[in-house]
Amino acid sequence: MIKVCVADNYPVVHFGIKSYFKDHKDISIVANIGNFSMLNDILLEKEIDVLLLDLELEGLSSIITIKSIVKNFPNTKIIIYSGLPEQIYAPNVIKAGAAGFVHKNEKLGTLADAIIKAHEGKIVMNEEIKKSFALLAKKSKNERLYRKLSNREVEVLRYLSDGKKNHEIATILKLNEKTISTYKLRLLTKLNVTNLVDLVNKAKTLEIV
Repeated sequence: MIKVCVADNYPVVHFGIKSYFKDHKDISIVANIGNFSMLNDILLEKEIDVLLLDLELEGLSSIITIKSIVKNFPNTKIIIYSGLPEQIYAPNVIKAGAAGFVHKNEKLGTLADAIIKAHEGKIVMNEEIKKSFALLAKKSKNERLYRKLSNREVEVLRYLSDGKKNHEIATILKLNEKTISTYKLRLLTKLNVTNLVDLVNKAKTLEIV
């Protein structure tokens, strides 16, 4: 029997899942929590095979936290069960160590299949997203980084690399100068640098411009 803990803010979710799995031959809901602060004690007190975790759970501040759970409780598989956009969050939670992502608009039968697959050591996510994720993983570092940038960000980065100032770029692209400053900040964050010189050098090194 696969022992499952449901970590979700809403009682209706707890009730619905518990009711569905009440007589399931392979899955048993053995714990329910409504706040992240309760999770550590539950995982220490009970043998939990699969944790159904909502990323919007009260007290859960970052996806990075998943790494700590995986490290501290390696025998517990984590499935993110959330209403957040799967195409954005699924790849990130898988990278963090989760066993899968199931969107809350899926049928509970799909959730049941996901729990069993995760318990077997398989990665669970929508097939189309899985294919996209696999293709991206095969790309070079440059291609993966380039993909993170929007078309507009690439344009701004190109002009910054040419030595143009914010107001000049704003004029060329017919945008507000403050908008250009916002794009610049995004570029600094995405390319993991702290100043313009390093930004331009990083872009050239990675052949983005």
